Amino acid sequence: MGVLDLLKKLLPYVLPYKWLLIITLILTFVGALMAQVNAIVLDKTVDAINELLHRPFFAWGEAGKLLLIVSAVLLGKELLSALFTFGQRFFGEKIRINVSRDLSFKVIDRVLTFRMAFFSAEGNEPGKLQTRIDRGVMSLSNTVKNFFIDILPLFTSAILALVLMFAANVHVGLVALVIVPIYFVITSIQAKHLKGWRRNVFGTHQELNNGIMNIIESMNVIKSFNREPLESQKQADLQIRSTQQQMETRKISFLFEGLKTFMEQIGTVLIIILTAYLVLIDYPGMTIGKIMYHVMLFSNVSAPIRQLHRIYDDLNDALIYAEGFFGILEADGEVEKSGTYCPATVKGEFDLRNVEFTYSNGTHAIRDLSMKIQPGETTALVGLSGAGKSTIVNLLDKFYTPDSGSITLDGVPLEEWDTQVLRDNIGLVLQKNHIFSGTIEENIRYGKPSATHEEVVEAAKKAYIYDQIMERPDQFNSQALQMSGGQQQRIAIARMFLKNPPIIFLDEPTASLDAIATEQIKNSIDAIKQGRTVIVISHNIGQIIDSDRLYVLQTGHVEQSGTPTEVYRQGGLYKDIFDASARSMNVDKIADTIG
Repeated sequence: MGVLDLLKKLLPYVLPYKWLLIITLILTFVGALMAQVNAIVLDKTVDAINELLHRPFFAWGEAGKLLLIVSAVLLGKELLSALFTFGQRFFGEKIRINVSRDLSFKVIDRVLTFRMAFFSAEGNEPGKLQTRIDRGVMSLSNTVKNFFIDILPLFTSAILALVLMFAANVHVGLVALVIVPIYFVITSIQAKHLKGWRRNVFGTHQELNNGIMNIIESMNVIKSFNREPLESQKQADLQIRSTQQQMETRKISFLFEGLKTFMEQIGTVLIIILTAYLVLIDYPGMTIGKIMYHVMLFSNVSAPIRQLHRIYDDLNDALIYAEGFFGILEADGEVEKSGTYCPATVKGEFDLRNVEFTYSNGTHAIRDLSMKIQPGETTALVGLSGAGKSTIVNLLDKFYTPDSGSITLDGVPLEEWDTQVLRDNIGLVLQKNHIFSGTIEENIRYGKPSATHEEVVEAAKKAYIYDQIMERPDQFNSQALQMSGGQQQRIAIARMFLKNPPIIFLDEPTASLDAIATEQIKNSIDAIKQGRTVIVISHNIGQIIDSDRLYVLQTGHVEQSGTPTEVYRQGGLYKDIFDASARSMNVDKIADTIG
């Protein structure tokens, strides 16, 4: 991405604030004009003083009047300049802040439309994705600031100063004009040398952020295995690599900045020598005042040169970060597709035929899978870890799209269903459900935003979490994240009860609950199962033994199917799992204890 490409992409976010932009440009132009006042005043003042000094008698009255006028003009100019600069910076900053806000809104809205495959793809881990968004917004908003608050006034002033130099003396103007392109050539060469290093720095920043998030999320595992030194060393290695990359980047920058500063000083020396020579040969229009005049104007021409290295660094960072940021905004192929089918009622009959699915990391999760989920029945999916059970749920909820084969719901292909309507009719309870930052009531009401407090209370009672909520000082206004893991699981189940959908997917819904809570939730789930289509995934035999139909999965395809009793009598994998589960529970001893 080049600078012009970047500005074109930013333009749609700046144009909504065109009146702010126009005001900023006007103030910028006026400020650029006022920046030349010092040179003009100094030119006239020096010549006037020189003329006074060459008179036979020094006129103190005229000298005092001259100094008074000069002081008034310069102080008045500084006052007006301060006001115009304030306005230009204020409105420029307002544009930057508004653009930053709009970019943040846009990218979040965009990310929410992406299919789940985007988030599981390599390079889109939470920490890396957050870095791309955060640094993208920051660098792009800084680009707006650099352009409208920094670069624009500097270059406007430089162009005006250059015009005045040419108007006063073409030879001096040409000297100034020659120096500036040389500086930009050096800057361009610098950019080429730094491009690869900047990409490396950006990639390492992503790894650092992702690593920190992984440490925070895995703190209990790290501490339980006493692996603090190992994780510390991983981060230290990344930090060392980041330091080396940053130092190499700075070294290249400093070398080129020194060369550019040297070229700027050469320009100043050439201007002084040339103007002094023209005065000495009595060149028409050249006076002692013109020496100071041209030196100050060249200072205004070279002002962008003195500032450009910082701005150019920011701009190059923006070019790198903008690629990742706009890569998100322009990822049209990642947008979740939705059909238009919106039925009045949903029965819940799923039919999967010859379905194949492979994750973006290459894992072939589903292989030539066919099964039928009958409406109003409970269907259990059984298999060892990695058999594809959760993947089937993800496919039925349109989180992912199969590579081949067909999936229908109530006889209509799943891709033709309106995605929002489909998910409105599905309740999903996972082994580990996400609890949002906020109160318990807000988390339960997530299942039905329009629910009354009474409905929230009823859902909490069905999930057997009501009594524990009422024991807390703030009751339903307590922070949900302060609850235990098992309590949070019941909050998630209450959320599903409040939604009250005709189709329910249960993926290890009681995995983190104690025995009494498991029994309570099972009774509650049994009650809500009536008349609904339910798919349950569980390694707990007690959760699946009373299902209407059972599918046994192995490496992504169906090995056995039928009622739990029929499949057990067939022998095979389900019998092995059932018997192993019974042995692990010490069923014989439990029976003896009860007996």
